[in-house]
Parts: sequence; structure tokens; C-alpha cells
Amino acid sequence: MASTIFVLNGPNLNLLGTREPEVYGSDSLDDIGAAMTDHADTLGLALDIRQSNHEGHLIDWLHEADGAGAKAVIFNPGGYTHSSVALRDAVAAISAPVIEVHLSNPDARESFRRRSLIAGVAKGSIKGFGTNSYLLALDAAARL
Repeated sequence: MASTIFVLNGPNLNLLGTREPEVYGSDSLDDIGAAMTDHADTLGLALDIRQSNHEGHLIDWLHEADGAGAKAVIFNPGGYTHSSVALRDAVAAISAPVIEVHLSNPDARESFRRRSLIAGVAKGSIKGFGTNSYLLALDAAARL
């Protein structure tokens, strides 16, 4: 049985492909999921990919990933990165390693995006490489 990696995506990521493509690229979340699934197959991993615009769903899914014995969680908290103490606490509370992912580089954007509440409790962060951020995170997760 393959190890499972949960891939959790936060608010507005359902709009990828049409939302600010100059910042986030032209790949949709489905495109990213398909690329990840193809890559996961080569690594012998299973993925559970989800997206929600609701903070509570993301918290529940972090807990679920931990309870299910996930090998890791790849997590793009979207705008909640900079504002959600509750998500930070959920990441800190679980034993599954969490890899924070961002398509863009928040450090090169508006000043309010430069602070991540998640980074301090995540195993690591990968940002600024578009869809490849997710694939790099998958490589990192496979090596944990």
C-alpha cells in the first residue's frame, strides 16, 4: 500500500488559471493536481488532494491527515498564511510533517504577504516556482 500525501489548498485557489495569471500562472488547480498525480505515481505515493475556501475545513483536514497516518501534508494556505492563528495551531498540533507551498514568492510581493504564520511550525516552505513548487514539495515529502 502506497504512503499517502495530503495536498490541502486554501481560499481562492479554486480560481487558479483565471485569477491573476501574471502572479499565479495559467495552470488550474486541476492541472496542478494532474501533474502531481503523475509525479506521485513515479514515486510510489498516493495523493489526497482537496481545496476549500473555509478555514474550518482546512483545520479538520489537517487533523484527518494526521489521524490517517499521512506521510506528509503539502499545504498552500493561500491568504490564510498571513492571518490564521487557528491554522498555525492546527499545523503545530499534528505529527505529520507539513510542507508549506506557494505558487508565487510572497517575500517579493506586498509587505503584508511577507509574514507567514505557518512557516514557523512547518517542516519547510517552497515558494515562487509556480506549479513546480508543488512538485518540489512532493519530492521533499517523498524523502521524509
